[in-house]
Amino acid sequence: MSTAPDDLWQVRRMRPHDVEAVVQIERSSYSHPWSERIFRDCLRVGYRAWVVDRTGRSVAGYALASIAVGEAHLLNLCVAGAARGSGAACRLLDTVIAQAEAEHADELFLEVRPSNRAARRLYARYGFETRGRRPNYYPDRHGREDALVLSKVITI
Repeated sequence: MSTAPDDLWQVRRMRPHDVEAVVQIERSSYSHPWSERIFRDCLRVGYRAWVVDRTGRSVAGYALASIAVGEAHLLNLCVAGAARGSGAACRLLDTVIAQAEAEHADELFLEVRPSNRAARRLYARYGFETRGRRPNYYPDRHGREDALVLSKVITI
Protein backbone atom coordinates (compact mmCIF):
# COMPACT_ATOMS: atom_id res chain seq x y z
CA MET A 1 0.00 0.00 0.00
CA SER A 2 2.91 2.30 -0.43
CA THR A 3 1.99 5.89 -1.07
CA ALA A 4 5.63 6.80 -1.53
CA PRO A 5 6.03 9.52 -4.16
CA ASP A 6 9.67 8.59 -4.55
CA ASP A 7 10.63 5.02 -5.31
CA LEU A 8 14.28 5.80 -4.66
CA TRP A 9 13.84 4.86 -1.00
CA GLN A 10 15.33 1.49 -0.20
CA VAL A 11 14.64 -0.50 2.95
CA ARG A 12 17.18 -2.96 4.27
CA ARG A 13 17.86 -4.83 7.48
CA MET A 14 19.40 -2.71 10.22
CA ARG A 15 22.98 -3.69 10.98
CA PRO A 16 25.08 -2.85 14.04
CA HIS A 17 26.97 -0.13 12.16
CA ASP A 18 23.62 1.65 11.49
CA VAL A 19 22.88 2.16 15.17
CA GLU A 20 24.83 5.41 15.49
CA ALA A 21 22.78 7.05 12.71
CA VAL A 22 19.56 5.59 14.14
CA VAL A 23 20.34 7.03 17.58
CA GLN A 24 20.98 10.46 16.05
CA ILE A 25 17.55 10.41 14.39
CA GLU A 26 15.95 9.17 17.62
CA ARG A 27 17.56 11.94 19.69
CA SER A 28 16.54 14.65 17.24
CA SER A 29 12.94 13.38 17.19
CA TYR A 30 12.00 12.67 20.80
CA SER A 31 12.27 14.38 24.16
CA HIS A 32 12.88 10.97 25.80
CA PRO A 33 14.75 8.95 23.15
CA TRP A 34 15.71 5.29 23.26
CA SER A 35 19.36 4.78 24.14
CA GLU A 36 22.00 3.24 21.92
CA ARG A 37 21.97 0.26 24.25
CA ILE A 38 18.25 -0.34 23.67
CA PHE A 39 18.77 -0.42 19.90
CA ARG A 40 21.76 -2.75 20.22
CA ASP A 41 19.78 -5.03 22.57
CA CYS A 42 16.91 -5.14 20.07
CA LEU A 43 19.32 -6.34 17.38
CA ARG A 44 20.98 -8.80 19.75
CA VAL A 45 17.73 -10.49 20.77
CA GLY A 46 16.49 -10.76 17.21
CA TYR A 47 13.77 -8.15 16.87
CA ARG A 48 13.08 -7.34 13.24
CA ALA A 49 14.81 -4.06 12.43
CA TRP A 50 15.12 -2.06 9.22
CA VAL A 51 16.52 1.24 8.01
CA VAL A 52 15.48 3.30 5.01
CA ASP A 53 17.86 5.30 2.86
CA ARG A 54 18.45 6.41 -0.66
CA THR A 55 21.13 4.56 -2.54
CA GLY A 56 24.49 5.94 -1.48
CA ARG A 57 23.06 8.23 1.18
CA SER A 58 22.77 8.11 4.94
CA VAL A 59 20.03 6.44 6.98
CA ALA A 60 16.82 8.51 6.92
CA GLY A 61 14.64 6.39 9.18
CA TYR A 62 14.13 3.08 10.92
CA ALA A 63 11.56 0.61 12.18
CA LEU A 64 11.68 -2.17 14.77
CA ALA A 65 9.11 -4.89 15.34
CA SER A 66 8.56 -7.96 17.44
CA ILE A 67 6.81 -10.84 15.69
CA ALA A 68 5.88 -14.03 17.53
CA VAL A 69 3.02 -16.45 18.10
CA GLY A 70 0.71 -14.97 15.48
CA GLU A 71 1.10 -11.40 16.66
CA ALA A 72 3.28 -8.51 15.55
CA HIS A 73 4.08 -5.34 17.47
CA LEU A 74 5.60 -2.25 15.89
CA LEU A 75 7.99 -1.05 18.57
CA ASN A 76 9.41 2.05 16.94
CA LEU A 77 9.15 3.78 13.57
CA CYS A 78 10.82 7.11 13.01
CA VAL A 79 11.98 9.20 10.06
CA ALA A 80 14.48 12.06 10.20
CA GLY A 81 12.92 15.51 10.03
CA ALA A 82 14.32 16.30 6.58
CA ALA A 83 12.83 13.10 5.13
CA ARG A 84 9.34 13.39 6.61
CA GLY A 85 6.55 13.56 4.08
CA SER A 86 8.70 11.94 1.39
CA GLY A 87 7.31 8.40 1.55
CA ALA A 88 10.09 6.97 3.73
CA ALA A 89 7.69 6.09 6.56
CA CYS A 90 5.38 4.35 4.09
CA ARG A 91 8.25 2.26 2.77
CA LEU A 92 9.15 1.22 6.32
CA LEU A 93 5.56 0.43 7.26
CA ASP A 94 5.07 -1.57 4.04
CA THR A 95 8.12 -3.62 5.04
CA VAL A 96 6.88 -4.25 8.59
CA ILE A 97 3.46 -5.36 7.32
CA ALA A 98 5.01 -7.63 4.69
CA GLN A 99 7.26 -9.24 7.32
CA ALA A 100 4.30 -9.75 9.65
CA GLU A 101 2.42 -11.43 6.80
CA ALA A 102 5.42 -13.61 5.94
CA GLU A 103 5.62 -14.74 9.56
CA HIS A 104 1.86 -15.46 9.68
CA ALA A 105 0.94 -12.79 12.20
CA ASP A 106 -2.80 -12.33 12.50
CA GLU A 107 -2.63 -8.76 13.76
CA LEU A 108 -0.14 -5.88 14.01
CA PHE A 109 -0.27 -3.66 17.12
CA LEU A 110 1.37 -0.35 17.96
CA GLU A 111 1.17 2.54 20.40
CA VAL A 112 1.07 6.16 19.28
CA ARG A 113 0.82 9.47 21.07
CA PRO A 114 -2.57 11.15 20.59
CA SER A 115 -0.62 14.36 19.90
CA ASN A 116 1.30 12.77 16.99
CA ARG A 117 -1.16 13.70 14.27
CA ALA A 118 1.13 12.85 11.36
CA ALA A 119 1.69 9.30 12.63
CA ARG A 120 -2.01 8.85 13.35
CA ARG A 121 -2.85 9.92 9.77
CA LEU A 122 -0.29 7.46 8.40
CA TYR A 123 -1.67 4.57 10.44
CA ALA A 124 -5.26 5.46 9.53
CA ARG A 125 -4.34 5.32 5.81
CA TYR A 126 -3.08 1.79 6.41
CA GLY A 127 -6.30 0.72 8.10
CA PHE A 128 -5.17 0.71 11.73
CA GLU A 129 -8.01 1.10 14.21
CA THR A 130 -7.99 2.27 17.82
CA ARG A 131 -8.26 -0.66 20.25
CA GLY A 132 -7.61 1.08 23.54
CA ARG A 133 -5.66 3.62 25.52
CA ARG A 134 -2.71 3.25 27.89
CA PRO A 135 -2.83 6.06 30.49
CA ASN A 136 0.41 7.92 31.21
CA TYR A 137 2.37 5.67 28.83
CA TYR A 138 4.85 8.14 27.34
CA PRO A 139 7.16 10.49 29.23
CA ASP A 140 6.59 14.07 28.20
CA ARG A 141 8.32 17.39 28.84
CA HIS A 142 5.36 18.36 31.01
CA GLY A 143 4.67 15.01 32.70
CA ARG A 144 3.22 12.04 30.85
CA GLU A 145 1.02 11.42 27.82
CA ASP A 146 -1.37 8.56 27.13
CA ALA A 147 -0.83 6.12 24.27
CA LEU A 148 -3.47 5.05 21.82
CA VAL A 149 -3.28 1.32 21.10
CA LEU A 150 -3.89 0.69 17.41
CA SER A 151 -4.06 -2.55 15.48
CA LYS A 152 -4.47 -3.79 11.95
CA VAL A 153 -5.67 -7.23 10.96
CA ILE A 154 -3.09 -8.79 8.67
CA THR A 155 -4.55 -10.51 5.65
CA ILE A 156 -2.65 -13.36 4.07
